[in-house]
Amino acid sequence: MNDLTFDPKLRRLDLAARAAWLYYIKRRTQDEIAVELNVSRPNAQRLVALALSEGLVRIRIDHPLTKSIELGERVRERFELTFCDVAPSGARGNDAPSGVAHRAAELLENFLSPKTPQVLAFGTGRTLREAARLVSTMSRPDHKIVSVVGNLSRDGRASPYDVVMRLSDRVGAQCYPLPLPVIVDTEEECAILKAQRGYRTLQDLYEQADALMFGVGRLDEHAPLLIDGFITPEEFDATRRLGAIGELTSRSFDASGRVIDDAIARRLTAMELRRSPTRPTILVASGREKAAALRAALVGRLGNGVIIDEDLAEALLCDAQ
Repeated sequence: MNDLTFDPKLRRLDLAARAAWLYYIKRRTQDEIAVELNVSRPNAQRLVALALSEGLVRIRIDHPLTKSIELGERVRERFELTFCDVAPSGARGNDAPSGVAHRAAELLENFLSPKTPQVLAFGTGRTLREAARLVSTMSRPDHKIVSVVGNLSRDGRASPYDVVMRLSDRVGAQCYPLPLPVIVDTEEECAILKAQRGYRTLQDLYEQADALMFGVGRLDEHAPLLIDGFITPEEFDATRRLGAIGELTSRSFDASGRVIDDAIARRLTAMELRRSPTRPTILVASGREKAAALRAALVGRLGNGVIIDEDLAEALLCDAQ
């Protein structure tokens, strides 16, 4: 007779395999497994755990979101994030909201759901604007929705990517826009505007905000700041010469995530960015073309959470290798 038949370790693995088959395939309870294998209930529980630890059980999740979930976990671990949500990538019509916008809307509803007063602060951007439109209507008259970036060009034209007014209308919240040019002509003018009572009120609310959500902007020839006329080509070129690779709330940063402080930055009316935030600071972006900008923002600890799509997640992980 083969002596291996009586090997206690192999015998226990046999029992573990039987316990796992009963638990995962037959859907038996641990009490039922204990009776069938003639062991105690705690022992039945340990046998199922042993089957997992020894690799006797392989769990496969068969769902369209499996890839998104796996990518999200890898991005979260790679950049040490507290929150990461990855939406499936896919073709969509010009008027159809993106998966990222839907996910951002869901998170916004979570932030807005408490009836106790909340302060939420926002940047701007196409995806954030879509998300605000998708938020379910509700009544939150004690909540405050705050903009941290100006919404005008220097000639007085309004930004097409305003978020706070749209969102405030959806949820009946108090709206605090920043009705100033994104960038002004002189540092002196900027200082005067920031000294106004209304600006200081918004600044205080920004510091008190329970959560923040910013769109991530690229700084290349397709940069919205340039295309939409918020900064001149000369200002754009000067920022690029200093290594600017992306922007949050119109404030540019380089590949290391260092916020650039130059003469242009000192004429911006946007609130200052905070590194290593302790409150939820969610960066929202989609598309591989945002990879360099988003990666720099995460390396610089300018946010602690992201909502992105699969294409961008894959590009982030590829760049990080």
